[in-house]
Amino acid sequence: MVHASNLGFPRIGFQRELKKGLEKYWADELSQQELCEIAHTLRVKNWQLQNGLGIEVLPSNDFSLYDQVLDTICMLGAIPARYHPISDNFNLDVYFAMARGEQKNDLNIPAMEMTKWFNTNYHHIVPEIEPSTTFSFTYQKILDEYLEASSAGFQTRPVLIGPLTFLSLSKSTTHGFSPLQKLDELIPVYQQVLSDLLNAGCEWVQMDEPVLVKDLSDSIKSAYQNAYRRLTELPNRPQIMLAAYFDSLGENFDLAFSLPVEGIHLDLVSGADQWEIINSKFTAGKTLSLGIVDGHNIWRTDLDRVVSDLQRTTASVHGDILLAPSCSLLHIPLDARKEEKIGQPVKSWLAFAVQKLEEISALTNALNGGEKSNLFVENQKVLKDRFVFLSSHRTDDAAAQIDFLSTGRKSPFSVRKVKQQAHLDLPLFPATTIGSFPQTTHIRQMRSRFSKGEISQEEYAEFLRLKIKETIQMQEQIGLDVLVHGEFERNDMVQYFAEQLAGFVFTEHGWVQSFGSRYVRPPILFGDIKRPQPMTVAWSSYAQSLTRKPVKGMLTGPVTILQWSFVRDDQPRSQTCFQIAAAINAEVLDLEKAGIRTIQIDEPALREGLPLKKKNWGAYLDWAVKAFHWACAGVADETQIHTHMCYSEFNEIIASIAALDADVISIEAARSAMELLDAFSDFKYPNDIGPGIYDIHSPRIPSTEEMVILLEKAARVIAPEQLWVNPDCGLKTRNEKEILPALQNMVLAARILRNKINKGNEHNEQN
Repeated sequence: MVHASNLGFPRIGFQRELKKGLEKYWADELSQQELCEIAHTLRVKNWQLQNGLGIEVLPSNDFSLYDQVLDTICMLGAIPARYHPISDNFNLDVYFAMARGEQKNDLNIPAMEMTKWFNTNYHHIVPEIEPSTTFSFTYQKILDEYLEASSAGFQTRPVLIGPLTFLSLSKSTTHGFSPLQKLDELIPVYQQVLSDLLNAGCEWVQMDEPVLVKDLSDSIKSAYQNAYRRLTELPNRPQIMLAAYFDSLGENFDLAFSLPVEGIHLDLVSGADQWEIINSKFTAGKTLSLGIVDGHNIWRTDLDRVVSDLQRTTASVHGDILLAPSCSLLHIPLDARKEEKIGQPVKSWLAFAVQKLEEISALTNALNGGEKSNLFVENQKVLKDRFVFLSSHRTDDAAAQIDFLSTGRKSPFSVRKVKQQAHLDLPLFPATTIGSFPQTTHIRQMRSRFSKGEISQEEYAEFLRLKIKETIQMQEQIGLDVLVHGEFERNDMVQYFAEQLAGFVFTEHGWVQSFGSRYVRPPILFGDIKRPQPMTVAWSSYAQSLTRKPVKGMLTGPVTILQWSFVRDDQPRSQTCFQIAAAINAEVLDLEKAGIRTIQIDEPALREGLPLKKKNWGAYLDWAVKAFHWACAGVADETQIHTHMCYSEFNEIIASIAALDADVISIEAARSAMELLDAFSDFKYPNDIGPGIYDIHSPRIPSTEEMVILLEKAARVIAPEQLWVNPDCGLKTRNEKEILPALQNMVLAARILRNKINKGNEHNEQN
């Protein structure tokens, strides 16, 4: 038999109920009980919806108030000691302090570090595991939500991050210690979780081990065998479905199938090469979960092709087969039918979470001998129409652009820096921000009123000019050296540009969780990219006219626009990226002509786009670097090009980051206490660096002393002449009461370091 299953469902709610509930709770406008009631209602609705769509194997514990890795940290009792003063026992105050920091009642505790969940734009909390860390079954959410589902009438398969993936995602500040050394101490807690779930009536557990698709050392492979031998030797436990996704198992295929688990999930979308391996490998005795619907993109599945592939596969497999999305549906919006403003034919090409589950149900029915539903007929017509439409709308100039290869900047950085300093006259430790300023409720209301036609274009423009003027004045008063215009006209750093480029459409309700209560609506990139007219020049020019200090032109880079959009799947991603780069380059040159001599081309998603297997890194990094070069090709030496990256591990790609040859790179560094700078120091990074010393994703206001410590730490590994001073990221998610004192403290920290260096130099000259 073939069964319909799901690995995970979006938890945000069709009306973003979770976001609204969280933010009211954090603002003390909602009680903990009311927040928990909202969460309970969302979970039950999700189970009812999936069950109604024909999904037989429903997930539980895929819901989270903030992040599933944070949930696992708390489940295992691996709570860093700095959070213990908040409460003697674990509670939601501790939970949210770990995610957001704590600054009240004489406590001033920073949040835990965040990074990207494999190759997605979802951010997870990084576990902190030290030699002294102990484990216990502390946060019993996985058990509670299984019982909650049972009470609602649903038998579910709880989702649990596996022990090796958990430890592989962890960090330690202890030299010479690896979190993986804690595996033997961790396994008993997993055993207890499994035992308690069995006693509650649980039959299967989904053990997520996406690290299995990466390159593994022999020691980690041995650790897998040891861990799962111990987990499965329990006399009484649920059956285990081991889930690997985002790529193929590759060289780890034999390892995965040798583990004594009852089932294995394979991503057959990102790992399409596994179709043939399934047919040739001995998989008897395992229940196979086949990820045949793309959980990471929003296009319809070719149902006839998948049925054909499945029929060949199922003929050689003995045992049950589950059909599933390639990965959790967390990474796509909820329901394409709600998108009334997306016109045809593009809307007909789309499949969001609800439609993906409909596809799985239809495929399951067809494989079990039922008649193919009308969905199959509609599917083939839509796919044919899409092919014809895209073929007939391909532009000649877009095809010609792909042949262009940029050679990068005109002169080496050492020459450019002298010219830029003569033009900009910046002090040591120049202070700036990453770009955006708070997007207040009033700003969002004015944008909404303009989009609804309630105010005229001129009224809206005058409002924006006033906000820009206020922000320029505020930055001058604070003492920043390089200013920004605040980006008040922008809804999102990718959507804003996509809305002005041909080849995109946009959702009204297509929200996807980025982290916590931060959601984004990724644009849908369906066709060739063209830039009809300048996108940012008018606002940047206006801001520059208000001050003698340099104002940065703010652009989003081609790789980030690509990564943070749902991208067409009918041509290589590199080809699409080069089209975007050509459009951004046209904007860069227009900004330069308008007198903007400091231009930031943000690429926070560069690391995110890196393939999970190292053998594929070279090709990706080659075209990603070329795309950046193309974006800033032809600019004068005097024009200072900035870029920004955040929440990623840079060590292994530092040479490619240097190859971008940006004059200044700003990076997230506050949450990691400058650990990320080690890569730039060891590599002897040649250009200027702005390590973030202010964590903007936390409501805490860091003190001047705290930021001085971080700057001094940075100055020990990077030459002071290379250092800039800035926050970790843009300020749009914070409020004005938070950012003003934080930026004042940051500027003061820069001045303190500047004075120390200058006095030291004067002392040396006197001697």
